[in-house]
Amino acid sequence: MIAAWLLVAALALAAFAFAVVVLKLPREGMTLFAAVLVFGLAGYAWQGSPGQPGAPKPRMENASQEGAAMVEGRSALFDRTRPPPGYLVTSDAFARRGQFEQAAGLLQRGLRENPRDTEGWLALGLALVGHADGFVTPAAVQAFGRAKAIDPLNPGAEYYLGVAYLRSGEIIAARNVWARLLADSPADAPWRPGLAADVARLDDMIARAPMLQRQ
Repeated sequence: MIAAWLLVAALALAAFAFAVVVLKLPREGMTLFAAVLVFGLAGYAWQGSPGQPGAPKPRMENASQEGAAMVEGRSALFDRTRPPPGYLVTSDAFARRGQFEQAAGLLQRGLRENPRDTEGWLALGLALVGHADGFVTPAAVQAFGRAKAIDPLNPGAEYYLGVAYLRSGEIIAARNVWARLLADSPADAPWRPGLAADVARLDDMIARAPMLQRQ
């Protein structure tokens, strides 16, 4: 187990050395690159099992895990005293299997008849991001915007838009979305402490990497 972790750390150090020596990474980019490696190792520590034999996962399995987490996280933001509409239930079933295109299609049809469904618009934004392999498309931004406009007090639209920007490498955009959400959140909102810490971490990363300021 220890040997496996040492190997992971050695690979991270080798990647950093390769970027600096071979790719001639500029000095202002070193901090950002190191931060990315640290976040990667943290994620591996959280989700990985370095002591287990390696076995590559098919892309569909990864997409399925991502879709299931997406559905559960979004659902936690809404009242479940009443069952959700049928089109949302069916689209969630597709999203849980990583079939984001089918999920988005069902949501688009359902929202034509239910244009005030906040959760439906949020689900559509997430499905469109999933279908684009994590990239934030104009259609996804529009869907998140519709969810925000219908229910300004629900943090889901801006929070998940920030997550999508962060995953796609748009650090400045993620920081700005979360900072706006933080400014608009009530003083006693339960998500404020964690969100404030996230914004502070992004501010520190941006300050240490001037190259990000050109995004």
